[in-house]
Amino acid sequence: MSNELIKEISWYVSQGFGDPFKIKPNLGAPLIINAALTGMVPSKHDNPHLPLSAEEIISDSVKCFNAGARIFHLHARDKDGEPTYETSLYEEVVPEIKRCCPGAVICITTSGRKFKAFEQRSAVLSLSGAAKPESATLTLGSMNFSKQASVNAPDMIKSLALKMKENGIKPELEVFEVGMINFAAFLERKGFISKPHYFNLFLGSLGTMPGRLKDLDYMIETLPEGSVWGATGIGKFQLPINIAAIFKGGHVRVGLEDYIYLDHEKKRLATNEALVKRLADFAGEIGRPVATPEQARSILGYDAASDLSEIEKVEAIAD
Repeated sequence: MSNELIKEISWYVSQGFGDPFKIKPNLGAPLIINAALTGMVPSKHDNPHLPLSAEEIISDSVKCFNAGARIFHLHARDKDGEPTYETSLYEEVVPEIKRCCPGAVICITTSGRKFKAFEQRSAVLSLSGAAKPESATLTLGSMNFSKQASVNAPDMIKSLALKMKENGIKPELEVFEVGMINFAAFLERKGFISKPHYFNLFLGSLGTMPGRLKDLDYMIETLPEGSVWGATGIGKFQLPINIAAIFKGGHVRVGLEDYIYLDHEKKRLATNEALVKRLADFAGEIGRPVATPEQARSILGYDAASDLSEIEKVEAIAD
């Protein structure tokens, strides 16, 4: 077992949050790594490795795919590096990632952190052809971050879920509090979403679920039976929660969107590739290999050939 990783999370253990390395391993399912490449908050000033342009996002995706990432969670930035809901960048990026990373699942954000109107948040759900994403985020409630609120009113959540359902896009269910899991059950009862569910659990952000192992356990226990889940910690909680999720048989989200450093002391700037590779290497070391694209798609309930067929259709038309 990696002494470097044990040393890196020693602060976490010392704070009484729990010890991920004492979890009894559940090594049944291959590991799916979800790479959150850009986000809405970090800037080049914070970390020069942050991918912002179409070329940078594509290049980072390929590196992360080769390192073991199987889902790409994408945000767009405009020419000034500011978050944008405009679809033009996605139209450049998504087809190329599909071509270069065959079988990868593309998940587009519908975040309300900056954009409030349904027309803005749902714009990406109308992407078509090779640019159409198979997945999009659906945050299941409102929350406070350290400096601002992210408002997700019930009607907005239902409207986004319905738009995804109409367009054949599967929601990636984002959960920051246990009550959001309860809202997912409500949405299923009312027909807005359907199984199989993929939940992304977020812990450690000020104003939402704390980042202790007992909090992760509670969230997992609350999930609907049969759910597929991944987990991450915000900021310095990213690595401890990732390790715990790997041991517990879940999956992981990792990337510069959630933490721009390799260490909790904030001395080493990370790259997305390094963050993905660290988890892939660790999972392989303990006997839980990274999922192949085919395995990941099967676990998540996606058609194994859908990405490739869309690209082939577009190329055939172009020829």
